Amino acid sequence: MRKTVYSILSLAVILSLAISTVSCGGKKSENKADGDKLEGRISISGAFALYPLAVKWAEEFQKLHPDVKIEVDGGGAGKGMTDVLAEQVDIAMVSREVSPEEQQKGAVGFPSAKDAVVPTINQNNPFYAELVKHGIDKQTATDLWIDGKIKTWGQLLGTQDQTKIALFTRSDACGAAETFANWLGKHQEDLLGEGVNGDPGIATAITKNELSIGFNNIGYAYDNNTLKPLDGIRVLPVDGNGNGKIDPDEDFYASKDLITKAIAEGRYPSPPARDLYLVTKGVPTDPVVIAFLKYVLTDGQKLNAPVGYIEISQDKLDKALAKLKK
Repeated sequence: MRKTVYSILSLAVILSLAISTVSCGGKKSENKADGDKLEGRISISGAFALYPLAVKWAEEFQKLHPDVKIEVDGGGAGKGMTDVLAEQVDIAMVSREVSPEEQQKGAVGFPSAKDAVVPTINQNNPFYAELVKHGIDKQTATDLWIDGKIKTWGQLLGTQDQTKIALFTRSDACGAAETFANWLGKHQEDLLGEGVNGDPGIATAITKNELSIGFNNIGYAYDNNTLKPLDGIRVLPVDGNGNGKIDPDEDFYASKDLITKAIAEGRYPSPPARDLYLVTKGVPTDPVVIAFLKYVLTDGQKLNAPVGYIEISQDKLDKALAKLKK
């Protein structure tokens, strides 16, 4: 009887170890390529800025390869980078440049799309007409978000009005805030304002407060179907040449297609225009992940414009594809 009990216990231990091995290391090993047939799973997390396009890429890729399942989650660029370096996901969505420190930890970036971060205000702001006429230049934005010199709408517009500005920034580690801060020569941690989590969160905060100002990725300032500004939110034009007014060649904020065209032509400053990246830990060896990245860098680029993004230059795409071939 004792021998039988020991045998049963030994078998249970062996089965337990076998199950643990599959559950801990099975995700990537299950992925395979059999001739032209791909089978497996890909997990993606990260930047809100890239999320809508990544979802579209995933949908279209899965139509081509029905045995591949792709999970896409937001959470911000910081979360995506942390996840991929910890090997919790296969791919991170990162809405900023990959830092040297991250590269040293194994992060490999593949530029996949381009968009921009824009200053946003409430459409019912009592100073709206003057704001869109004069816009905001780099120095004014610095005085507002970095130095804290500007605290009222009168100070921003050069009048005596004492109405206080409700200033917002992002509370989560994200590419949008880092890119916006880079425009001002600083980093995200240097930005002043009430911290709000996520792109959807800051857009909601702007729509609820007529006296607010913040910044959003263009995907959260415009409706992706109508291409018009979202209800309750408007983009505050950027006075790129600092002449105190929005010139005709700077007036391209009425619709998403107009601003994306301006970004593509370099008429909107960069930063806060920026490349968006898909990031892996090391050059991927998983055939399914490689196939998906190749799709994004080739045929997938055709989806960028319809979803409201800009294609990456062919030179950058060729360099990215060369990394995969290595």
